[in-house]
Amino acid sequence: MSDSYAEIKQAALNVLLHNGQGDHAGLPRVAGWGYPEPYTRDLMIASLGMLVSGNSVLIDSLRRVLATLATNQTPLGLMPGLAHDPRDLGSSDTTPLFLIGLALYREFTGEADFLTEAAVKALIWLQYQSPDGSGLIAQQPTSDWRDEQWVLGYGLFVNTLTYTALRLWQRDAEADRLRDLINQPIVRAGWKDAHVHEGLAIPDKPYYALWAYKVHSSERFDLIGNCWAILSGVATKEKANAIINWVEAECAAMRGRGELVVDLPPCLFPYIQPTDPDWHPRYAQFNLPGEYHNGGLWPFGIGLYIAALVAAGRVELARAKLVALIELLRPAQDPHLAFGFNEWLRAQDGAVRGQDWQTWSAALLLYAVAAVETGATPGFDRLRGW
Repeated sequence: MSDSYAEIKQAALNVLLHNGQGDHAGLPRVAGWGYPEPYTRDLMIASLGMLVSGNSVLIDSLRRVLATLATNQTPLGLMPGLAHDPRDLGSSDTTPLFLIGLALYREFTGEADFLTEAAVKALIWLQYQSPDGSGLIAQQPTSDWRDEQWVLGYGLFVNTLTYTALRLWQRDAEADRLRDLINQPIVRAGWKDAHVHEGLAIPDKPYYALWAYKVHSSERFDLIGNCWAILSGVATKEKANAIINWVEAECAAMRGRGELVVDLPPCLFPYIQPTDPDWHPRYAQFNLPGEYHNGGLWPFGIGLYIAALVAAGRVELARAKLVALIELLRPAQDPHLAFGFNEWLRAQDGAVRGQDWQTWSAALLLYAVAAVETGATPGFDRLRGW
């Protein structure tokens, strides 16, 4: 370990090893004490950090999760939201995340034939999620990682995941088509050209829309979806840098207005306000402005942002953001913890609001450190073609 990051890397490794065995089929838990379940999306995203850690215990635990998912895959290829429970269905992101986690596991370990049949079924399932056969994947509200936020139709996050999966599994023609569609502009007017398919690019803004479907869309900024677009190469290097410049400028303005306390981006902004048309009554309980999916500070998403900075060649900025992320990981619900690795924090004051020792918070810290230390983004570099 380098002297600069040795303490935080060891702390993150301790979290992951502590969480390595939960209460369900001996599979990892996704938080130290709050979530004993093996949530598929959490663990597949966390696979990035598990693999770069090089820790054999963590890599073996990832193998068990992948094998369990294959056992519980539906006949049509869908992966459950809980790795051990074949009845926990309806997630839009678990299947492309499985494909990503499996491809990276095979690449890192050299186990080239592991779970090929499950991968083939998952790829077929994805094809049937495009309602018009174009290749863009559609989803139901609250079916991706944002289980308390409405994302309708063609969501950016799920489509960038699907693009990544297609690239990793050498489905290049399908990937090229999907990338081209994502980079088509959204449709703002009440009239749509029948010969032009809507996409997720916003004509007068540098970043991608949160979601779009026909003449409807959301132009709020989705940090994680846009980071995945950069890492995977959906965005060009020029667009990636334009997105980053916009994020930095907008976050500075938010800090000036008292909407953001740290020099790190929230998961969504501008925040959805009770007077906005996309506000839902349930948000008053779960998604107040600057909280949870409505602009909370999610360390795993910030880890992806740091990796995206490295991908775009902004290593010095990434290093500065990593210092800020390490400080964000200190606060905890339990005051006896040196590092909380909390699930999420409120944007306006940095107060911890989620569960301590969250698996993906620790894992994406390890991935962000690896990116900054090496100037590379393991598993993604070859996808971008920059």
